[in-house]
Amino acid sequence: MSDIQKALIELKAYISHEIIGQDVLVERMLIGLLADGHILVEGAPGLAKTRAINVLSHGIEGDFHRVQFTPDLLPADLTGTEIYRPQQGTFEFQKGPLFHNLILADEINRSPAKVQSALLEAMAERQITVGQATYPLPELFMVMATQNPIEQEGTYPLPEAQLDRFLLQVKVSYPNAAHEKTILRLVRTEARKGTETSKKVFKPLTQLTLFAARNAVLNLHLSDALEDYLLQIILATRNPTVYGEDLAGWLQYGASPRASIALDRCSRAKAWLAGRDYVAPEDIQDMAFDVLRHRLILSYEAEAEGMTTDDVIKVLLERIAVP
Repeated sequence: MSDIQKALIELKAYISHEIIGQDVLVERMLIGLLADGHILVEGAPGLAKTRAINVLSHGIEGDFHRVQFTPDLLPADLTGTEIYRPQQGTFEFQKGPLFHNLILADEINRSPAKVQSALLEAMAERQITVGQATYPLPELFMVMATQNPIEQEGTYPLPEAQLDRFLLQVKVSYPNAAHEKTILRLVRTEARKGTETSKKVFKPLTQLTLFAARNAVLNLHLSDALEDYLLQIILATRNPTVYGEDLAGWLQYGASPRASIALDRCSRAKAWLAGRDYVAPEDIQDMAFDVLRHRLILSYEAEAEGMTTDDVIKVLLERIAVP
């Protein structure tokens, strides 16, 4: 195991110590960092989504900003705007929160399409255009957007084409009883000691180390047979008839080539975080759900049968032969 791998595994352990009972979210955040992508998190309020990315920002060299999306939010509230300076008689660009390294877009579906587009354009192009000028975003730039699955009144669902911009869609569930007991004790301890936490003890990971880790992930070994297996999973969503007439009736649209790239990079990142120098079939199968669940469009027939995208992905994985 390389020193860079050890550094990322230590970062994962640090975050897991601060975020109890959300191991999947912690791992997916690090996979998002290593794969240089953005994450859409779906979960009920109070499940440590904000705390998770805040703790992550303390674990690496970078700054964090939280944006609460509301119906009256404007694109300029994200990107920034030009301010007139009467003393100089010129306009000066005032940067918005998107110029930070780690962004939490809380309840992204609370804002109308114009605001969502401003964020998603920055995610895809890694730059912001205001007036005649274009401003590059930081090299380390990750957005973690959240959606509340409970309240849907007064929301603006993200269109499918915009959902495709997210590397992963992660579902966050409630912690179990043992984890929740640990959370209670941790909160009591922090309340007694004030705001002192282990973030002052942990030495933040440098951005240079993170970029070196990204290169190491890209160089991880993936056999030709597993690469074909990965592509078969994606192609099966576009031509499901090969794997059964029922699948063909459930799927209206399959995943784009962006899904192939995402599944490849995320599978490599997961294997690398586990301390291995090769990708296993289990890495691809595990990441397939988070990579594909927001990219597949189900038919009315599937919805009438109570099928979810996770159900369809599970059937696909059962029917595609593992090399």
